[in-house]
Amino acid sequence: MVCAKPLAQIRGQFRIRSLLVRQCLAEFLGVFVLMLLTQGAVAQAVTSGETKGNFFTMFLAGSLAVMIAIYVGGNVSGAHLNPAFSLAMCLLGRLPWAKLPIYSLVQLLSAFCASGATYALYYDALQNYTGGNLTVTGPKETASIFATYPAPYLSLNNGFLDQVLGTGVLIVGLLAILDRRNKGVPAGLEPVVVGMLVLVIGLSMGANCGFPLNPARDLGPRLFTYMAGWGPEVFSAGNGWWWVPVVAPLVGAVLGTATYQLLVAVHHPEDSEPAQEPASTQHKASALGSPAWAQTRECLASASSQCLPVVQGTDLVGGAGEIPVFLRGPIRAERVSHGIAGTLLGEMALCAKKRPPEEERRARANDREYNEKFQYASNCIKTSKYNILTFLPVNLFEQFQEVANTYFLFLLILQLIPQISSLSWFTTIVPLVLVLTITAVKDATDDYFRHKSDNQVNNRQSQVLINGILQQEQWMNVCVGDIIKLENNQFVAADLLLLSSSEPHGLCYIETAELDGETNMKVRQAIPVTSELGDISKLAKFDGEVICEPPNNKLDKFSGTLYWKENKFPLSNQNMLLRGCVLRNTEWCFGLVIFAGPDTKLMQNSGRTKFKRTSIDRLMNTLVLWIFGFLVCMGVILAIGNAIWEHEVGTRFQVYLPWDEAVDSAFFSGFLSFWSYIIILNTVVPISLYVSVEVIRLGHSYFINWDKKMFCTKKRTPAEARTTTLNEELGQVEYIFSDKTGTLTQNIMVFSKCSVHGRSYEASALTLPSSVLLCVGDVFDVLGHKAELGERPEPVDFSFNPLADKKFFFWDSSLLEAVKMGDPDTHEFFRLLSLCHTVMSEEKNEGELYYKAQSPDEGALVTAARNFGFVFRSRTPKTVTVHEMGTAVTYQLLAILDFNNIRKRMSVIVRNPEGKIRLYCKGADTILLERLHRCTPELLNATTDHLNEYAGEGLRTLVLAYKDLDEEYYEEWAERRLQASLAQDSREDRLGSIYEEVESNMMVRAAGEAVGGPGGLLPMTIGPGTLVYLQLLGATAIEDKLQQGVPETIALLTLANIKIWVLTGDKQETAVNIGYSCKMLTDDMTEVFVVTGHTVLEVREELRKAREKMMDSSRAVGNGFTFQEKLSSSKLTSVLEAVAGEYALVINGHSLAHALEADMELEFLETACACKAVICCRVTPLQKAQVVELVKKYKKAVTLAIGDGANDVSMIKTAHIGVGISGQEGIQAVLASDYSFSQFKFLQRLLLVHGRWSYLRMCKFLCYFFYKNFAFTMVHFWFGFFCGFSAQTVYDQYFITLYNIVYTSLPVLAMGVFDQDVPEQRSMEYPKLYEPGQLNLLFNKREFFICIAQGIYTSVLMFFIPYGVFAEATRDDGTQLADYQSFAVTVATSLVIVVSVQIGLDTGYWTAINHFFIWGSLAVYFAILFAMHSNGLFDMFPNQFRFVGNAQNTLAQPTVWLTIVLTTVVCIMPVVAFRFLRLNLKPDLSDTVRYTQLVRKKQKAQHRCMRRVGRTGSRRSGYAFSHQEGFGELIMSGKNMRLSSLALSSFTTRSSSSWIESLRRKKSDSASSPSAGADKPLKG
Repeated sequence: MVCAKPLAQIRGQFRIRSLLVRQCLAEFLGVFVLMLLTQGAVAQAVTSGETKGNFFTMFLAGSLAVMIAIYVGGNVSGAHLNPAFSLAMCLLGRLPWAKLPIYSLVQLLSAFCASGATYALYYDALQNYTGGNLTVTGPKETASIFATYPAPYLSLNNGFLDQVLGTGVLIVGLLAILDRRNKGVPAGLEPVVVGMLVLVIGLSMGANCGFPLNPARDLGPRLFTYMAGWGPEVFSAGNGWWWVPVVAPLVGAVLGTATYQLLVAVHHPEDSEPAQEPASTQHKASALGSPAWAQTRECLASASSQCLPVVQGTDLVGGAGEIPVFLRGPIRAERVSHGIAGTLLGEMALCAKKRPPEEERRARANDREYNEKFQYASNCIKTSKYNILTFLPVNLFEQFQEVANTYFLFLLILQLIPQISSLSWFTTIVPLVLVLTITAVKDATDDYFRHKSDNQVNNRQSQVLINGILQQEQWMNVCVGDIIKLENNQFVAADLLLLSSSEPHGLCYIETAELDGETNMKVRQAIPVTSELGDISKLAKFDGEVICEPPNNKLDKFSGTLYWKENKFPLSNQNMLLRGCVLRNTEWCFGLVIFAGPDTKLMQNSGRTKFKRTSIDRLMNTLVLWIFGFLVCMGVILAIGNAIWEHEVGTRFQVYLPWDEAVDSAFFSGFLSFWSYIIILNTVVPISLYVSVEVIRLGHSYFINWDKKMFCTKKRTPAEARTTTLNEELGQVEYIFSDKTGTLTQNIMVFSKCSVHGRSYEASALTLPSSVLLCVGDVFDVLGHKAELGERPEPVDFSFNPLADKKFFFWDSSLLEAVKMGDPDTHEFFRLLSLCHTVMSEEKNEGELYYKAQSPDEGALVTAARNFGFVFRSRTPKTVTVHEMGTAVTYQLLAILDFNNIRKRMSVIVRNPEGKIRLYCKGADTILLERLHRCTPELLNATTDHLNEYAGEGLRTLVLAYKDLDEEYYEEWAERRLQASLAQDSREDRLGSIYEEVESNMMVRAAGEAVGGPGGLLPMTIGPGTLVYLQLLGATAIEDKLQQGVPETIALLTLANIKIWVLTGDKQETAVNIGYSCKMLTDDMTEVFVVTGHTVLEVREELRKAREKMMDSSRAVGNGFTFQEKLSSSKLTSVLEAVAGEYALVINGHSLAHALEADMELEFLETACACKAVICCRVTPLQKAQVVELVKKYKKAVTLAIGDGANDVSMIKTAHIGVGISGQEGIQAVLASDYSFSQFKFLQRLLLVHGRWSYLRMCKFLCYFFYKNFAFTMVHFWFGFFCGFSAQTVYDQYFITLYNIVYTSLPVLAMGVFDQDVPEQRSMEYPKLYEPGQLNLLFNKREFFICIAQGIYTSVLMFFIPYGVFAEATRDDGTQLADYQSFAVTVATSLVIVVSVQIGLDTGYWTAINHFFIWGSLAVYFAILFAMHSNGLFDMFPNQFRFVGNAQNTLAQPTVWLTIVLTTVVCIMPVVAFRFLRLNLKPDLSDTVRYTQLVRKKQKAQHRCMRRVGRTGSRRSGYAFSHQEGFGELIMSGKNMRLSSLALSSFTTRSSSSWIESLRRKKSDSASSPSAGADKPLKG
């Protein structure tokens, strides 16, 4: 005990305080132990004479070495023991890329030193064994003791593939062991399991593996043998393949990590898609930074035992659980277990506990040394994903997460094995490398621009106060605690606490468009104690310390306290300047950096947009798996055939057809044949499919961007496809969720009506509706009828007011008369509007006022007060100046109780010039009316009636009230408010409680009662010694006009069987009125259900009654359903959706909260989905997202959400497709959306034209693509039965390579990009054309199997017709025609011609591009065919082009061309016949529309001809006759549409054998009639 303290002190001197040094030492020791044990085992085995037992002993020793190395060095995070695993950790984001070269060098150095130690230990044995001649190529290859492979045994076909495969398996196994979601390995036993994994891999790979999989394990010893004087043979021998064991494990690490993430996506689907993030600003998603990866890393990190605390300030990868020799603090007795895993062939002690989240932020001004100890983030931002070193591995890692890329890489590896490959490797590697290269170039280009943007931002200059002097510093060098100076129009460099400014009272003005999309100017104010620190000398002495909340993404929240001069000062969001803002109208200001770089709220909000996939993508993934299964089945069949053939026949021909050296039995021959056929038949899913899909989607996106009919001329805003992956999903939408304000309406607010002290002031003296529309010279009502001239109202004349806004109109002159007569209630009404707001006033010229309001509502109210004589002129932090009827009055501003979504009201407390303190409040009626004292109901009832009337007209309403405050009460309340604002916890809740107190108990004065007290107020005592005066003033009504084309758009989309739900925060009456205005709700509806219950039972009962009424109505029309039937939820939904009649559902927010509970959500969904229209009122942003998610979850339907504000972001991100309206509420919705435009009416064109066409084109493309590839590939299958199942290919290998990327790629791309079934006008006329996409009719599993069947049928004819002809045919000279090369050319030519004719049949819209691509591809085929079979290429490359002269000789034979023609006709004619019969007997709606269009054109042509010969007649009678004869049979037959159209849906079905023939016959009979005329288009 006496020596304990001195020993502890001595031990403390040897503790290493640098985390990186500790990690490197652990790395060094772990690798050293690992190498020493394994090399010792190998040396012992080699020098003692190798036997099988010794061979196994070497692997067993290596496995034990893994366990020991893990326990020695693996307990320090980062001790990976293998550069390959270090690379994997970098890919997972668990290790900084900067540490990768450091770790790799340490591992290499350790392996080098361990080799030297082994050599020293076994020096005598080695000398005796080799006779003193240590060599690389000598007996037993002495170098193999140190290097993984002797150089002569390395090659691409041998060592490289083994190393890649072995390392990939190792990485997958390690990650699976360490992933705690698997729960497969008990804590503490991971090293044992890892050791067993290493043993299994070693024994499985055997000598081919040779204990590799670790670049340091091979390169370090090889360097040692070279420096020990063994000569350059260790690098030069074996054709210089020494680099294989160094590079291959790194490639294997990339593939292994990518493979494991694919497994994670399959087995943990809850992590396969990122969770919702805050609204994205300008930054794109990073694959490695997605929440799914973060979840995986969390699970990996949780594997490590949390033995020791992470020291403050250490790296995120740094050390929980370090072994005692590396401790920087005292040893703790609570150690549970060692850290996890490492491996010989590489592993680690996986990632220690992450640094705990920051609980509070401390920043001291002008004290960098103090702030640096917290190691806060620098102000350097990084949005790029790659650098020069990391681009290749990270990009490959990302690309190989795609199943297709991994699949084709697997095929490439198979093709590199000569025993099983009958195709050259370039048939797969060329398209694979092409795809990877194109994608990599695109990613590199994108990242280059991100780097450029980062550098531009990081290198901006800022003035920083350092040592009392303002110095120019780059943004990246700004630190937390620095004081920086901003000048007008400069961007804010970091999140700053405003200290002082050039404006009085420390005010400054900012624009936050870059932050939240709002273009309105906002005001920020320094706290009074620092607002005087405008001098640099004073600022240099400022040493205040800020303690505040940790970094977060809440743009409108900030809570902190400034400690200075032994005083505390509360800080709020009004004192903060956030990064991304721009300083406006302020000469300069100073700010203290609180958050920098990634900690700023701007960067915290740069969340990743949720990755969305289309239903076709998901179906394709399933189909690819099915095809792969089909491929395996074909391979098995052919392998069995090969084994049988070799056993029965092949054994008889061993003399001249011997087996390969490796083949020793028919069974093994069949096994190799299986893999050979997997390679040959892999073209059923070519990689060009995925490339073509992306090209087509890109083209569709450009069509949307270039659409002039979706361009808003007024705003100069085009439509924009912000994603290229969802275009075909636009053609399958079943539910649209729309915001109201700014989406259906213009969000341009107009002061329309008001109620003052029980009297309503209407839009005009004649009480005309507020929706009267004034046009130049005329007045029109809402129905478009012209009003009489005598009824035209005259606007109020505001000429008495020189400061009035000339754009403001009001038509009730009695309100202005009341103001001029000095009515106290009216004056107080407008006084409240001029004081209770947060509007900023700017006066550029004398009398020219410009208001900057945070919301259009506030701007409209303040403008109304301005015109009626109460002009808000200016404000300071403590005063508000208003010109009241020409007299300037300055009010002292005591407090602003700001608006938020919870309070739904705002108040101001002011002191008037007479010294009276008064509170003015305005807010939502549902909130404010509850807080009024109901002593006199007359005024309250009158105002409530007016509110209901206004809401019924679709107006937005607010209630106005005020009360006087006693001086003593206010002082006591203000002190409690100050204490609440200084609270460190629950500050918002405490302030809310304080605000609630002062805003409650407002009283209503009786109508007509004499106004008593100061200002005509009714006194009331609410507490001891506290006298207040309370009064309801009235209400305002703001009109938010409907956007142009909204009713027509909704009507058209409804006819397309799209259900539209409106989710709005407005009150019920307003939302319902807008529903009627935009034709969502109609008077013809059977019933509109309104759910307003406040409890769960009430809501459930109302929903139940609604369902019963719908079911009763259904029984009344004979459907026969009984509501009491015990049906499952899915059946009940289908029954309800089949009810007769049209219903609508309106539900309030408080009721919706209960309806969305788990036990009631299905009832709500069933009821809502049975209704034609659904309106949800008073909903929060979260509830909007919940409603969308509910429909997605249970209906399995494609959803689209459209909105224009920040409150719509969650809904937009949740839906399958998000559409942003670039309107009045900023661009946050646009930034989070997938598509954007400026007006709601463009939605009909986006869906009915672009969406439908995209879906149609993609479906036709996929059907044709699978058809042509099955027709191409299955020929190999049939040929296998005639070639002894030898995996011989039918075609030339160059034809196999070029078929999908040259010969057939461009025609199908042209069809996928340009094809259309009907013109865009007809798509809009017949909205029922949209239904096939909703029902997924054009590409589904049934259509897929039909395409496959057609492809197999084509392949059968393609093979057997030429086979049968060639069996007996002869050439012109009488020689036998049948030979392999001629047969291959004939089949290939037939195939290209057949698929070209087939795509001609599939093309519905011919353009010059289609013609050029189809016939040009045929020409290119023949040109390449003759070129590859020419003498010139054969002379240059005789081993590659062996078909010399074959094409010329074969295609010169008439028999060959007759065979090609016969094959083409037999393949195509059944398709032509089937389509003709289907068009004749069962046409769909698009066929009908096309035919009517053709008839219409013929009629117009005939009418023009008849007019030329002078035939005259009644235009009216001619049109009627033509219309009846032309379309009567078509309309009345009913067989012209499988899906009813708008114009034709009401007609019944008539039995007719052929309505087309009947129509043609009647057309021919009427062709000679002079009365045949042009007809009008059918309206859908």
